[in-house]
Amino acid sequence: MSESLQRIKDAVITRQKNEIEGLVKMAIEEGIEPNTIIENGLIAAMDVVGEQFADSDIFVPEMLVSALTMKVGLDTVKPFLEGEETKSKGSIIMATVKGDLHDIGKNIVIMMLEGAGFQVKDLGVDLSVEKLMAEIDTVKPDILGLSALLTTTLGEMEGVIKELEAKGLRDKIKVMVGGAPVGKIFAEKIGADGYGADATEAVAQARKLVESIH
Repeated sequence: MSESLQRIKDAVITRQKNEIEGLVKMAIEEGIEPNTIIENGLIAAMDVVGEQFADSDIFVPEMLVSALTMKVGLDTVKPFLEGEETKSKGSIIMATVKGDLHDIGKNIVIMMLEGAGFQVKDLGVDLSVEKLMAEIDTVKPDILGLSALLTTTLGEMEGVIKELEAKGLRDKIKVMVGGAPVGKIFAEKIGADGYGADATEAVAQARKLVESIH
């Protein structure tokens, strides 16, 4: 790995948010391909951050700053991608279900997914089944990610899956669920394809689900 790529990777891992833009621009000036910066610098760094989080070496605040650092790097490199083929790892729609306005956990998961190379569309919070179906028809994502923090809104997740079945879309889209009151047993009970206990696990699940599609 070149010194510039290593510095980009280290900057994300050590949360150097103010340095990352300059490091990415320097790598571009050196002639390093934008996709190489994303794959070997930014995504590789977030894989390390995910492992650190899984091992409890870092916690949510540190992971969040690393994810924000990665996002600054991604935003810096994007203008240089024009005309260059960028291969997404898969497309994902993310939403907090109807009746629930919590989004901090969802937003961390989104940043981690983007850091892993997924194309993510965030629909926000309090999403009705109807709005979700309209977006699914338009975007046609590989994965639908549903989040909930309130136990009173968990039924909405099952409602979404039943609506996908009713519309004949269930075999065309993988459903991943998460949130504090959500567990693996609940996910299996409602027929979800995957469950992420935290952002790191959500990324691992998303990779596994996309692999099962392609």
